Amino acid sequence: MTAQSRPRTSRIRFERVQEQPRWLMFVSPIILIGAALLVGALLLSLTGANPWFVYQRMAQAAFGDRYGWSDTTIKATPLILAGLGVSIAFRMRLWNIGAEGQLYIGAFCATGVALHLFSPETPAWLMLTAMAIAGFLGGAFWGFIPGVLKAKLNVNEIITTLMLNYVAIFWNNYFIYGPWSERGFGLTPQFPRNAWLPRFTDFGAAVPSFRGLTMHAGIFLALIVALILWVVWRRTKWGFEVSIIGDNPQAARYAGVNLARKIMIVMALSGGLAGLAGMAEVSGVVHRLQERFSPGYGFTAIIVAWLAKLNPLALIVVAYLFAGLLVGGDVIQPAGIAQLLQGVILFVVVGGEMMLRYRIRIERS
Repeated sequence: MTAQSRPRTSRIRFERVQEQPRWLMFVSPIILIGAALLVGALLLSLTGANPWFVYQRMAQAAFGDRYGWSDTTIKATPLILAGLGVSIAFRMRLWNIGAEGQLYIGAFCATGVALHLFSPETPAWLMLTAMAIAGFLGGAFWGFIPGVLKAKLNVNEIITTLMLNYVAIFWNNYFIYGPWSERGFGLTPQFPRNAWLPRFTDFGAAVPSFRGLTMHAGIFLALIVALILWVVWRRTKWGFEVSIIGDNPQAARYAGVNLARKIMIVMALSGGLAGLAGMAEVSGVVHRLQERFSPGYGFTAIIVAWLAKLNPLALIVVAYLFAGLLVGGDVIQPAGIAQLLQGVILFVVVGGEMMLRYRIRIERS
């Protein structure tokens, strides 16, 4: 067969867009969230629900008054901490899918300190500090394991972090149904009061407007960590190195950066912040370790970090948005609307980001 008579073939190739307008980076999340809400409205109408009424009722429940803000803040706190954790790894192109497991291990270690290491007469500041350190170290250890496997053996961190989620959950279940169980139920005894993070309502006598607000001091910890990371990414050599490794690991290696050590440190820090989220949840909300105390904060944190484009300050806003979905979803029927909208937002955001970052090129030969 001659060259002229050969059939023409075509193939589709995705080509990365090298430069994007700066304004698009800020506008695209708003556009993508709006598109996700439109898709969600279509799905809600197919179930027989009134989308406008559903969205209005959810917004009112989550942000309509100070009690709604309080409930939303409670759920935003672990989302901010865990989201900041996974964003550290994502900046280095390390895909930490194990924030949920790291959160559980952090909660487990904090519980051990509260129930078995210190006495109920210990000063609250010392108890809470020790719990925070234990929670961070527990989560850091759980993130360090896949970090070592990635750095030394080049094991895919997506697989290891994902599988360790289930190990952590079953580890917790063993203790709450076994050695630490309260009368055989799937929970531990309640923490002593000195192991509770202070709640706003505790200061209701001095500040009457705080009465009935159950949000706790963990939100201040989350905001401080977000501010610190914002400074780190923009003002420190270490933050610059992490970003460079994520953009071009070969160039970083030629520049003398120890990639293996950086991978292990970054994964440990990523897991440590997720562990802090677990400590804040058991100390500030449930005041004990129990089964399924997290409704998937570690997995939702991945969406939050991605939608915030790994910006620590933008992540706070996105975390509040998703916390509002969780709070508003609790008062809406049919059940599961919050999870439906989260899935739709994830699908639209990932698909939209791909369309913005890549263009389709058809090659003919």
